[in-house]
Parts: sequence; C-alpha cells; structure tokens
Amino acid sequence: MADDKTLRSPADSSRIAMGEDYEVACWTDKFGVDREALQKAVDAVGNSASAVEAHLKS
Repeated sequence: MADDKTLRSPADSSRIAMGEDYEVACWTDKFGVDREALQKAVDAVGNSASAVEAHLKS
C-alpha cells in the first residue's frame, strides 16, 4: 500500500521542505500563516523551522 503523505508530519522536524505539500500544510497550520507568508519567511531566514518560527513571531 502506498504511503498517504497527507497523514504525515514532516520527516525532519527541524527543516521546512517547501516542495512537499503535506509539509507546507503542517507548518502553515503550526505557525498559523498561509503558504505565501511561510515562503517569505523561508526566503528571509532559510528552511530552519526554529529560525522561521522566530522570524514569524517578530
């Protein structure tokens, strides 16, 4: 049976993979932002989840 990626959390919880829709959905839900805001944060500080979280809180 194939994996259902919609039911998974990020494989590496310290990095944000913008190329994986299920990961983007997880992170946008966690941070309470839309995909565009998440992408802008990743562009600004890189794909470290902690750096993105700090950036979004500032």
